[in-house]
Amino acid sequence: MENKKKVAFYTLGCKLNFSETSTIARNFQDEGFDRVDFEQIADIYVINTCSVTDNADKQFKQIVKKTMKLNDKAFVAAVGCYAQLKPEELASVDGVDLVLGATEKFKITDYLNDLSKNDMGEVHSCEISEADFYVGSYSIGDRTRAFLKVQDGCDYKCTYCTIPLARGISRSDELENVVHNAKEISSQNIKEIVLTGVNIGDYGKGEFGNKKHEHTFLDLVKALDEVEGIERLRISSIEPNLLKNETIEFVANSRTFVPHFHIPLQSGSNDILKLMKRRYLREVYTDRVNKIRQVMPNACIGVDVIVGFPGETDEHFLETYHFLNEMDISYLHVFTYSERDNTEAVEMDGVIPANVRSKRSKMLRGLSVKKRRAFYESQLGSTRTALFESENKEGYIHGFTENYVKVKTPWNPELVNTLHEITLTKIDEDGSVRLYFVKELV
Repeated sequence: MENKKKVAFYTLGCKLNFSETSTIARNFQDEGFDRVDFEQIADIYVINTCSVTDNADKQFKQIVKKTMKLNDKAFVAAVGCYAQLKPEELASVDGVDLVLGATEKFKITDYLNDLSKNDMGEVHSCEISEADFYVGSYSIGDRTRAFLKVQDGCDYKCTYCTIPLARGISRSDELENVVHNAKEISSQNIKEIVLTGVNIGDYGKGEFGNKKHEHTFLDLVKALDEVEGIERLRISSIEPNLLKNETIEFVANSRTFVPHFHIPLQSGSNDILKLMKRRYLREVYTDRVNKIRQVMPNACIGVDVIVGFPGETDEHFLETYHFLNEMDISYLHVFTYSERDNTEAVEMDGVIPANVRSKRSKMLRGLSVKKRRAFYESQLGSTRTALFESENKEGYIHGFTENYVKVKTPWNPELVNTLHEITLTKIDEDGSVRLYFVKELV
C-alpha cells in the first residue's frame, strides 16, 4: 500500500504486557502498517495499559498527553488491563479515541476503519466472563531476550488484586504451541527466553478449554529444555505454593534454565497473608528458598512484597522486615499498597496512612539495596556467563549473568547479543559489576 500508516506502541506494566504488545504490533505490520518508535510522529498510537497500582493509571494520562504533543491529529487507542477495568474512564481522557477490552485488543485492526479524532473515546469491552479463550503471544525484535507468554488469567482471589477482573480465568497455551513459539524465537537469533503469564505455575489449566490440567508447569519446563537453539530460559514470577521441589531440582540440572527465581511473598506476617487470602504461609516460602539454596547456592532469588496493606500494624511490618532480613534472598520489588475498586481489601478496616506506607516502603527499598549488594559481593571472583544487551549507556554496554548479576564493560557494538564467559571483578558505583573476559561463547 502507498503512504503506509505509521503506528507506535507504549507498554505499561509487566512482561506479559510486553509480549502482547509485540504480538499486536506484528498484527499491524501484517496489515501493512509501518511500526515506528514511540518518540516518533505516528498516525496511530497504541497504549497497552496496566492497573496494578494507582501510579500506572496516572502514567496513562501522561502518555496520552505526550502523544498529543507529538501529533495532535493522531488516533490514540488504549488496550490492556486498565482498559478492561475502567473503559469509560479511559474513553473520557482528552485525546483517546478507542478503548478495547480483554478480548478485543487482539483484533484492534478491525476497529480502525476511520482514523479521525473523536470527541469521546469509542469503547468496545466484553464482560470479563467472556475472556475464556487463549491468545498466544511473544515479544521478538525488541531486545536480546524474548518474553514468551504461556498462560493468562488467574483463579486466585487475593483481596488486593484486580487481575482476575481484568484478565479473566486461568487458561494456558497448548504445550505444542508453546514449543512451536519457542522454536520461532530461537530461529531469530534471540539468546534468552523469559516465560511469562499471570500465574505461570498454574500452567496446564484450561490448555484445551478444559478446567483440569492437561500438563503441569514441570511438563512445560521439561519440554522447553529440549528445544534446540535456545541458550537460556528464565522463569519469571511464580507463586511459592506452585514452585514444586521437582521443578527446582530440574532447573538445577537443566541444560538451558538459569538459576534465577522471582517468588512473590507479599508479606512476612502470616496474619497479613491470611487477610490477603494468599495460598501459603511464610513457612512454605522459607522451605522454597532453602530448597533453592540447597541445590543452587549461587541462584538469584527476587521477592515481591507489599507494604501498607489494611491492618498491617508496626509489629506486622517489622515481622516482614526481619523475615526478609534474615532470609538468603537477592533483591526485593517493593510495592506500596494502593486501593483498587471492586476488591475486598478496599472495604477493610485498619487503613494505613500514606506517610506510614511511604516510610515502610523506603525501609524495604533500603533493605533491597543491601541484599543486592551482599549477593553481588558473594559473586565476586566467580566465573559466569554474560549476555550483553544493545544499549550504549554513557559509554558502557551492560548485560546479565545467568544468575542475574548486572555487569558492565566499555561499549563495544560487537558484544551486542553475544554470550561471553567472564570473571566478576569489582562492584562499580552505579551498582553494576565490572568484569574481564575469559572467552566468547556464542
